[in-house]
Amino acid sequence: MLNRFRNRALGPADKAVVLAVGVVLLAAVAFVVVRLLPEECGGGLEAAGDECVGVTAGVLEGDPELEGLIRAVADENSRVEKGWKSPENGQARIPYVRVALMMPFTTDATSAMSTEQIARSLAGAHAAQLRANAQAGPRYQLLLANDGKDLDHWEPVVDRLTGMTDDEAPLVGVFGMPSSTPDTLAAARALSAHRIPAIGPILTSTTMEAGYLFKTSPSNKLFAEALREYLEKNPGNGTGFLVSDRRERDSYSADLREVFLAHFGEEYGLKQRQASYLGLTGDDEGVPQRFSDAARSICLTKADTVFFAGRDHDLPHLVGRLANEPSCDHGKPVRILKVGIGMDPESTTTDITEQLREARITLVDAASVDTRSWAGNEKLPAGPRGFLKQFEKLRAKLRNDPAHKQPWGNKPLDDGYAVMYYDAFTVLSQATGRAYDDINGGAGTGKEGEAETGGAPILPSHDDVYNTVVNMNILGTQSGASCVNCVRGASGTFGFDDSPDTRKWAVCKPVPVIEYPEPASGAKTKAAGTYRSYEDIFNGACP
Repeated sequence: MLNRFRNRALGPADKAVVLAVGVVLLAAVAFVVVRLLPEECGGGLEAAGDECVGVTAGVLEGDPELEGLIRAVADENSRVEKGWKSPENGQARIPYVRVALMMPFTTDATSAMSTEQIARSLAGAHAAQLRANAQAGPRYQLLLANDGKDLDHWEPVVDRLTGMTDDEAPLVGVFGMPSSTPDTLAAARALSAHRIPAIGPILTSTTMEAGYLFKTSPSNKLFAEALREYLEKNPGNGTGFLVSDRRERDSYSADLREVFLAHFGEEYGLKQRQASYLGLTGDDEGVPQRFSDAARSICLTKADTVFFAGRDHDLPHLVGRLANEPSCDHGKPVRILKVGIGMDPESTTTDITEQLREARITLVDAASVDTRSWAGNEKLPAGPRGFLKQFEKLRAKLRNDPAHKQPWGNKPLDDGYAVMYYDAFTVLSQATGRAYDDINGGAGTGKEGEAETGGAPILPSHDDVYNTVVNMNILGTQSGASCVNCVRGASGTFGFDDSPDTRKWAVCKPVPVIEYPEPASGAKTKAAGTYRSYEDIFNGACP
């Protein structure tokens, strides 16, 4: 019967049935595919699991709390494009370039950034964009380059970015890359292979080095130098303890552990007094944030100087366990030494602060920026003053936007993310503006006009921007160090050079050491002064 059916020629009715079945099957397959993929990603983006990764000047799908801020960036990008292609009311055309912000825009419980950290970073970057677009010279689009919540979808992002360097509005640089991981290093090396300058606002692992990768934050080694100066003034009883995150793919924690051992291991006996834990970020097997063994060991050894080589979001769990450890003598002070971008709000909540005070625990943080010291300071330098003005202006604007839930927290500046992302964009915009002026004979453009030379201005390339950043250096003069071409950022005055000694880490970057809770006036520790990265090059006389 079956063979007879196979040999029989299909009639019109049979063909109709086959066609109908095929259509149904195709529709079913399409339905399943659509159900498995996220909603339509839009131009420049593609589906990767349940995320839309890629690059866009428009709106991308991020955490719902970020909607208003993402839309604000897209609106400014649209205004910039219109100012070149179809300006209104007879205004002169103003050329523009593109700068890409490469980081996650979605989160989960173990992702590289929290929604609050993303919001603060994006707000700082957008504030810098708005400030740059209000000045003379070219304007800037801020491209959103989503490489996934775990930073592991960087390849399609880099592929897209490398194809934009020769556009009419060229890509001149990338910044972001918020975590020291193997994926971040691979992405930076891929960008370097295409000679695209990249700025890491908050990268600190000494392993984060690639040919075209600059870092506006100090390295873990430089942080340790600042802590060394602090400990020289406040040595404690000489008994230390090392607590480190053992996650395999966290280059930051592994590098910091090695730096602490190299700098303080012998003096504070860290090789014979240490414990590890499993951090929250990542997909390693096991229950994370277990500090009971570490807390008991710290109390048993009577260590008063704990070196913490882990992420900020794990630290409150160590504090809580240590504060409630029965074997501890809470009558004697303990300090936990750490490094970080700023003082993370999760470590300064009311509950944590109460635990710190009752257990006489002090957090000692070598930081990229100390925004807490800005409060009430009427003599702030121009860098932080300009940042604060632009940031608060943006915050007030979005506060009145009903679609924006403003997930910045009640301490939006404390962790330093907004400041460091602002400075990273500023490095690229300052370099672009300087190259633009040089290429166009120094004539530049007016705030609302084309080049004064009469013809269409020439926009700098990514190569021009790189060649400018490597000369944003601090200069030694007969009267001391001078900042002529360097960056006067919100986080301080610093520069870059192409020296193999500095490896594109910021030079003369201030590294404040913050104590929290701040000691009472009668119990203040001896101040060591603010360390400046590579200050020995200038005999301690950074500008």
